[in-house]
Amino acid sequence: MSNAKVKPIPEGMHSLTPHLVCDDAAKAIEFYKKAFNAVELMRLPTPDGKLMHAAVRIGDSTLMLVDEFPEWGSLGPKALKGTPITLHMYVEDVDASFAQAVAAGATAKMPPADMFWGDRYGLVIDPFGHQWSIATHTRDLTPEQIQEGMKQQMTQGCPEQ
Repeated sequence: MSNAKVKPIPEGMHSLTPHLVCDDAAKAIEFYKKAFNAVELMRLPTPDGKLMHAAVRIGDSTLMLVDEFPEWGSLGPKALKGTPITLHMYVEDVDASFAQAVAAGATAKMPPADMFWGDRYGLVIDPFGHQWSIATHTRDLTPEQIQEGMKQQMTQGCPEQ
């Protein structure tokens, strides 16, 4: 491992690129502005005020949002009673970003910690039921070092409990 400065956001990685279904997408936009410094790019409301489409920029990525439309089978995580999806976001300072998200109303699921794969990493759940992992890359490791770190971690238990 060299002493060269490690890039906090690895080359070629983006903050995120999903399209989220939210119960009240307009409130979700306001939350993402406070929690993740999102910048609103656009919104397309229906005549009754629901959002047919909206977009914000977080970091170097666009996040698209839409309100729930149950009549079209478009449901968010709360209606589905959970989500199997985690949105992964690289940031310059995971501890500050994690604290900002929690202060904005996210629920802390796992506080930031140094992980065997070379990231400092934490998990939050936003008020709309979406799970976010937030990370800062802190160490460049070989695949062998990561494999060995995983073996050690498995003997201690999964960090995402």
